[in-house]
Amino acid sequence: MATYLDVHPVDPQPRAIRTAVDRLREGALIAYPTDSGYALGAMLGNQAAKDRIMTIRHLDDKHHFTLICRDFAQLGQFVIIDNAVFRAIKAATPGPYTFILPATKEVPRRLMHPKKKTVGVRIPEHPVVRELLAELGEPLLSSTLILPGESEPMSEGWLVKDELDHQVDLVIDSGECGTEPTTVVDFSDGQAEVVRIGAGDAGRF
Repeated sequence: MATYLDVHPVDPQPRAIRTAVDRLREGALIAYPTDSGYALGAMLGNQAAKDRIMTIRHLDDKHHFTLICRDFAQLGQFVIIDNAVFRAIKAATPGPYTFILPATKEVPRRLMHPKKKTVGVRIPEHPVVRELLAELGEPLLSSTLILPGESEPMSEGWLVKDELDHQVDLVIDSGECGTEPTTVVDFSDGQAEVVRIGAGDAGRF
């Protein structure tokens, strides 16, 4: 049965954030709110949690996992960005976008796309996520919580708890969050290719 944390959406309680981060460090798989729906998250090196995400979402090995980063400095440690791409991404973050970019050697090979050696990165604009990342001190391995057969992410914590009570270890509820997934932009070839239109304005790319 998953632990249920009720967290303030604007001013997250430090004790609740520490509880969530402690569980992550112990190997937990968590469900947490973002500015574009709920997501599943775990520590980067947690292979078991990655496998659980793939099972919950019915994903194959071509799925791009996302590294949720606190800020641009952290993001730059994990992906290769040239100046033109830097400016485009910088202008759109934080926000509801996921960017696919060539991974650096800091990214575990098992988290990269098996052929392209790319990874998704994102800087959300959500107080709870930002506090989680500040306490954790490193990115979260993440995937949008879109259940098989659905097109939109889950958006309410109590429904996540009800649906996935025995499949995740902890659910953070901070009220209803966005219902559209991120807009995904692939910059792996140096040019912007919008591969999913979601909450972020794709017109800027």
